[in-house]
Amino acid sequence: MARTKTVRRTARTQKPGALGSEAPPTIDAREFAQRRDRVLKALDGSVGLVLAGDADPNLHHPFQAHAHFHYLTGMSDEPGAALLLDPRNPNPARRVQLFLRPLNPEREKWDGFRHEIGSELRERAGIATIFRSNMLSMQLLDAARRARALSLLMPLATHTSPVSGDLEIFRRVCERVPGCGIVDRSQLLATMRARKSDAEVACIEHAGRITGLGFHVAMATLRPGMNEFDLQRNVEEAYREGGARDLAFRTIAGGGFNSTVLHYHANDQPLEAGELVCLDSGAKWCGYSADVTRTLPVSGRFDARQREIYELVLRAQEAAIRACRPGRRLHEIDEAGRDVIRKAGFVDAFPHGMGHHLGLETHDATPDEPVAEGAVITIEPGIYLPLERIGIRIEDDVLVTKRGPRVLTSHIPKSVSDIERLMRR
Repeated sequence: MARTKTVRRTARTQKPGALGSEAPPTIDAREFAQRRDRVLKALDGSVGLVLAGDADPNLHHPFQAHAHFHYLTGMSDEPGAALLLDPRNPNPARRVQLFLRPLNPEREKWDGFRHEIGSELRERAGIATIFRSNMLSMQLLDAARRARALSLLMPLATHTSPVSGDLEIFRRVCERVPGCGIVDRSQLLATMRARKSDAEVACIEHAGRITGLGFHVAMATLRPGMNEFDLQRNVEEAYREGGARDLAFRTIAGGGFNSTVLHYHANDQPLEAGELVCLDSGAKWCGYSADVTRTLPVSGRFDARQREIYELVLRAQEAAIRACRPGRRLHEIDEAGRDVIRKAGFVDAFPHGMGHHLGLETHDATPDEPVAEGAVITIEPGIYLPLERIGIRIEDDVLVTKRGPRVLTSHIPKSVSDIERLMRR
């Protein structure tokens, strides 16, 4: 506890976007229950199935539950789990059923202890009915026989990929239940997830504050001769000191020519005096991501050409942010910023989109509808000139409200003067 207080005190006195002394935000169990109730109502009597996904059997990568499953349960550490939604079940306590893998004491000596099904586990999950996964087939058969309609809730797959897990299961169920059909409601959870609650916004904003600690350290420590990895390490260590356990994505720290590579990840080259470094990074908090990009002068000052391009990208970002209003579509927001770059003659140097939804995933679920009030989206225009070794991207996380856009990462300096002033200090 003393160590945590020390980190926070340092953050308040020395770094912008300080974390403060209040308890960090979380998602309350009641909110997960409310989400499940909304899905039950939207299913209109049909059956839904949401799958957590399976872990890497070789343990090469940490398990991360599918975001839909996390969104409805808050659980991220149960590979093989499933959530059955059965709104026609005559027993209200069984309209939501959670299925977890059977206990395996031998395996758990390696992978970690798991709780037996009982009141403690039910209270932790906030779900009254919990079975082991070997009971899913019987409970799903009972639900399908009663409803005769199965709703797809997991994202649909392209024809070159395996079908979604719920569709694969439902096809087999329909072969065994006469008159049972499959309904596409794969946009339901995407639409729900796109509109963030106050608690979700607080978690994203907290992730942004932690991210701000890393960017402050980047600006304070950046020097010619550093390796790109040194910069990455400094940023990510600041995240950990701020309380983040996970990154939102792999940090991009590309200097010189590498700043023009959109998803550059090697981060193994020296940073040269007089060049720029594009730093794209973000921390996670309580499962929610921040996603920020700043382009910094390695020597602490932008030259005239770098400043010209930088301020053009900043004007494009500001135009796109102003366009972030409820009811706008992403392509309309994109066009508002892209038009600034087009008129300046650099449209071909801006090859990617203006931004994306942000939440449990860095590229979060995106429904087929206009941007809703409560959505959080990134705005990230860029101009990339490989022959000049100049790549500039500026990215912030923006909450869409009725009163206008609110930039959740505005505490991270981005004007030329603010960056240069901080780097001088």
